[in-house]
Amino acid sequence: MKFSVLSLIGRAPHPLTGELPSAAERFEDVLETGVAAERLGFDAYAVGERHAGPFLSSSPTVVLGALAARTSRIRLLTGVTVVAILDPVRVAEDYATLDQISRGRIELVVGKGAEAGHFDLFGLDEDRQWDLQAEKYELLRRLWSEEKVTWEGEFRPPLKEVTTVPRPYDGLPRIWHGSATSRNSPELAAKHGDPLFTANAIQPREAYAELIRHYRERFEAYGHDPANAHVAAGSGGLFIADTTQRAIEQYKDFYEARVRQNFKPHLVDKPGYNTPFRTIEDAIENGPQLIGSPQQIIDKILAYHEVYRHDLQSITVDGMGLSRSRQIETLARFAEEIAPVVRREAPSKLWS
Repeated sequence: MKFSVLSLIGRAPHPLTGELPSAAERFEDVLETGVAAERLGFDAYAVGERHAGPFLSSSPTVVLGALAARTSRIRLLTGVTVVAILDPVRVAEDYATLDQISRGRIELVVGKGAEAGHFDLFGLDEDRQWDLQAEKYELLRRLWSEEKVTWEGEFRPPLKEVTTVPRPYDGLPRIWHGSATSRNSPELAAKHGDPLFTANAIQPREAYAELIRHYRERFEAYGHDPANAHVAAGSGGLFIADTTQRAIEQYKDFYEARVRQNFKPHLVDKPGYNTPFRTIEDAIENGPQLIGSPQQIIDKILAYHEVYRHDLQSITVDGMGLSRSRQIETLARFAEEIAPVVRREAPSKLWS
């Protein structure tokens, strides 16, 4: 298995103390953690994109550019690129530029986004979100795969013999499809033979497993080699302690206060927005959160792997109430005590 670290660059008051770091401090956290992730042997570092809510990730290209300049090996992913609200021409230009600067280390994870509100912000109809997603993704794919593209669609002006510049570093970069609640993203990924990135963050495991099953079935139905149906999975947060009891003692108050802070009453009936794992004990027992001893976390990742058969595990230490030094210590402990075991027990040919 491969491992990626994700930051959504959240900036909300600490749910217990009310402390609010400056924007500059948060960006420094992300950059320093990304540099540490490369040093510790992680395979990828991902930066999210949010345009609503308490986040600073509205410009992931800028943050990834800074990371590209300070790293040399680690792959740089998005998590996700909200292609449904963006101009595909601009996406093609920006990320091909990053691909050149990083010498081929950029991979996109495209999705419609997990924050209600950004469609209104960009003057788009949320009811058409999947139509927007499909059309804009397919145009982006053509812009990166072809030159002199002539195209006409519903959501942007036509193009006539357009070649975006710069071109990607070494052909079409890998594009993952973020999947959380709908079959639309797994279907689009399967159609184009692309990998799937399941959110695996808020819903119960079976909800994500059903979407992955649909993806694999449709991937083969579209005529693609099932061996290339790569899957990645999120995790909802990482907190390591010597024992489960110590993890509960150290993290319970923060975890449950953050759940209360993030609760969205106006979205209570929409899947994917409010976690059902409201206590830390429930999260440890039934949720995707990686909370507990190293062995407990190993066992949980491998249990999810039995169901998902995923190649890439994403972990998050950002937004966990940890100082920057504690975040890096947590990543180091994961790299030393957990990752080697999981890599051995669940080998993957992704990025080999």
